[in-house]
Amino acid sequence: MDIRIINGPNLNFTGIRQVEIYGAQTLDEINAHISATAAGLGAQIKFYQSNCEGDLINYLQSCYFDGADGIIINPGALTHYSYALADALAAVNIPAIEVHLSNLATRDDFRQKSVVARVCRGQISGFGGYSYILALMAIIDILKSQEEEK
Repeated sequence: MDIRIINGPNLNFTGIRQVEIYGAQTLDEINAHISATAAGLGAQIKFYQSNCEGDLINYLQSCYFDGADGIIINPGALTHYSYALADALAAVNIPAIEVHLSNLATRDDFRQKSVVARVCRGQISGFGGYSYILALMAIIDILKSQEEEK
């Protein structure tokens, strides 16, 4: 299983910015935990982070051409307004789960809406870095179910 972990704007500053909201773990620490968990579950993981919407869209398209099996994406603030990112996720047609460190339901009104959620299999938020682990377990289950259906 080839699973891509995609992080959007400002997630490279995780552990630095607003630790009271996003937590003290750095993105590298979160990625190390994901890698260790994925290895135990037999999944191959590749990480990507960009602060640029166009780069994220280009990377999503490369996931399609590379034959990636699943996507876990934290779009950051693009969650709330990037129809282009949502359209790219829909176009590549790879099972995806949206992830957030904070609980979107407890945030500002504009942060409670996700335009990306409609093209994802599900959304996990509010568990800090563990949100990614929950998403990893979910995407692996989805991919195994798809294999069994074939």
